[in-house]
Amino acid sequence: MPFSLLDLSPVPEGSEAADAIRNTLDLARHAESWGYRRFWLAEHHNMPGIASAATAVLIGLVAQATSSIRVGAGGIMLPNHAPLTVAESFGTLATAFPDRIDLGLGRAPGGDGAVIRALRRDPMADSFPQDVVELLDYLGPERPGAPVRALPGEGTNVPVWILGSSLFGAQLAAHLGLPYAFASHFAPSDLDRAIAIYRERFRPGPWNDRPQVMLAINVFAADDGDDARYLRTSMQLAFARLRTGMPGKLPRPVQDLDAEIGPQMRRMVDEALKISAVGNADEVGVQLHDLISTYRPDEVILTGQIHDHHARLRSFQIAADVMKAL
Repeated sequence: MPFSLLDLSPVPEGSEAADAIRNTLDLARHAESWGYRRFWLAEHHNMPGIASAATAVLIGLVAQATSSIRVGAGGIMLPNHAPLTVAESFGTLATAFPDRIDLGLGRAPGGDGAVIRALRRDPMADSFPQDVVELLDYLGPERPGAPVRALPGEGTNVPVWILGSSLFGAQLAAHLGLPYAFASHFAPSDLDRAIAIYRERFRPGPWNDRPQVMLAINVFAADDGDDARYLRTSMQLAFARLRTGMPGKLPRPVQDLDAEIGPQMRRMVDEALKISAVGNADEVGVQLHDLISTYRPDEVILTGQIHDHHARLRSFQIAADVMKAL
């Protein structure tokens, strides 16, 4: 089964965005050597712990630092941008790095109300389906004589994915015949229904002739299972702080998570992050096998925010070895 990697370019406590970007480039080079199919980055705004806000720029840097792995967005929050601008940006990337660029599209703003206002978004507007269709037209076959053309972009046929954490994205992806990636790594509540609806309603089209599902899974792996569970506390703590309106840099791991966030918040966080594989190679292998057997994805995309960069590298290396064995 193909396996890919989603990176948010995390900024750990004690470091800066420049360190995060260097670490992202280093991780991408390693991911390519370990057999990952894709390396995706996500658009988030106004978050001190995430350095991938200018997603297309960072995609270009990663593509330049690697040679064969596919690089893309997981995703671009389309309501924040004019479809033409996205088509030109990703058309430029696809022209510079042929057959290596992916474009995942999300419907959320990637930030709070202040971000929406700063981006000049109309919070009441919702033209996501129409914007996706417009974007597909810009990236599709050449359109001589069209009043507006994406140049570069036209004719690149950059693969477009719909990202979602609800039933809306599943229905849209099925209707347009596009591949679908579900954000199960942080919002798993509608996972079963969304995948079922997407597969049942999929309409073949010029982009895909069959449904294609990508499942997002958190992975925290280490040579010792207890070490892996300790490393995971950074993401659990970061998620809890985000949920309580206190986002910050990626925290250092802690020995007693309940003492930091309380058992009630711990249960809420663990429910949101339940699509995860945590432990040593054997434990992670069993958990990944069970998730794949349950949801039958066509591809998995692994993610996991770990404070120490070398521990993060080791986690994704173990995960790659496990996926190859599966």
